[in-house]
Amino acid sequence: MLNFTMSLPTEVYFGQDMIADLKDHIKKFKGTRVLLAYGGGSIKKNGVYDKIVTLLNENGIFFKELAGIKPNPRISSVREGVKIIRENRLDFILAAGGGSVIDACKGMAAGAGYEGDPWDFYLHKAKLQAEPLPIGVILTLAATGSETNWGSVVSDDETERKLPFRHESLRPKFAVLDPVYTYSVPAYHTAAGIVDIMAHVFEQYFSPTKSTYLSDRLAEAVMKAVIHYAPVVMEQPDNYEARANILWAGTLALNQILTYGKVTDWATHMIEHEVSAIYDISHGAGLAVLFPSWMKFVLNDDTLPKFLEFSKNVWNIDPESGNDFELAMETIQRTSDFFKSLNMPSTLSEFNIDDSRLDEMAEKAVAFGDLGSFAKLGKDNVLEILRMSL
Repeated sequence: MLNFTMSLPTEVYFGQDMIADLKDHIKKFKGTRVLLAYGGGSIKKNGVYDKIVTLLNENGIFFKELAGIKPNPRISSVREGVKIIRENRLDFILAAGGGSVIDACKGMAAGAGYEGDPWDFYLHKAKLQAEPLPIGVILTLAATGSETNWGSVVSDDETERKLPFRHESLRPKFAVLDPVYTYSVPAYHTAAGIVDIMAHVFEQYFSPTKSTYLSDRLAEAVMKAVIHYAPVVMEQPDNYEARANILWAGTLALNQILTYGKVTDWATHMIEHEVSAIYDISHGAGLAVLFPSWMKFVLNDDTLPKFLEFSKNVWNIDPESGNDFELAMETIQRTSDFFKSLNMPSTLSEFNIDDSRLDEMAEKAVAFGDLGSFAKLGKDNVLEILRMSL
C-alpha cells in the first residue's frame, strides 16, 4: 500500500426529505446569490425543481437559472454559466441533476475566477489559481460520483474532444442524496448509471499496487451490492431500499475511498471519452461495451491473479471449476452478461459505429501519453480494443 493523504470534505445529507435544510447548507458556505443549474427538465417533472425554488424563495435567496445542460456536458454550457455568474455577481452554484450537470458546474466554478476560456483547464493550458465558487448538489441520478469527488469531464463539439479536469478544490461543499429523487430516472439511464458505478470500481480495483487487501475488499463489497440490487431497481423503480443502496454505491465508487494507497488505471474511461465525444453516446453504455474488451486484452500471466480474485470474490465462481485462464474468461463473460441483463449494448455497432474513425479515436485517446497502469496502452493497443468492441 502506498502513502496517501485523505481529505473528504463534502458534507453528505443522505435520505428522504433531506432537502429541507437547503437554505442552511447554502448559507453555511456564504451563499447569497445562487446559480441554479440543471438539465433537460426532468427535475420539473419529478417535483424537485419546485421544492428547490420554493425553498430559495421562502428564504430570500436570490437566484438565476441555467437550464438545458446535456448528457456529455458541453463547454458551451460552462461558458454560458460563467457569463451568468459574472453578469449577476453570483457567489454560489447549486447543481440539481446527475453527473453531467455537476461536472459542468465544476467548470463554471473554476471559470468564474479565470480571465481566459474555461476550456483551457481541460486542455491543460491553465492551472486553477483563484478559489473556485462553492458548489452544492441535489443529486437525481446514481452514476458518476461527481457529487463528492474532485473531477469534471466536459465535451467540445467543435473539436470533438471530451476531456477531464481535476482539482481538490472542485469538490462540492455539500450533496443532498435522496433516493426518492431517482425513482423517475428512465430504465436506460438507470442501467447506464449502474454500469458507470461498476466501471469506476474496476478502474481502481484493477491496480498494479500490491498489498491493498482492505481496499480490494471494500471495492468488492461495492460491486457485490450493485450486482445484488441492480435487477431489483430495474424491475421495481420505486423500491427505496434498492435505490438507496445503488445511490450510495455510486458515491462510494468514486469519492476516492477506493483509490487511497494505490495506483489506479482509467484507461477504459479515456477510450470511452473519445467514443462519446464523437458519437454522443451514453457514457455508461459505452463502458458496457469497452470494459469486457479491455479485460480480454489485458488478461495475461501477470494480470491473471487479479482476475481470479475478481472471479472468486465478486462472481462466486468455483476456483476448481476450470483452469485459471478459463476461470478468468468466464469472469469476463459474467461481467458482460450482467451488463446485457440491464439491456446495455455489447458492441459499438449497436450505436451504428463502424471502423471509419477508430484510428482517430485511438490517436486522440493517447494525446497526453500512454494510458493505464494495470497494463500500459499505446495507440495500437487502444485501436485493437476498439476493434474488438465493434
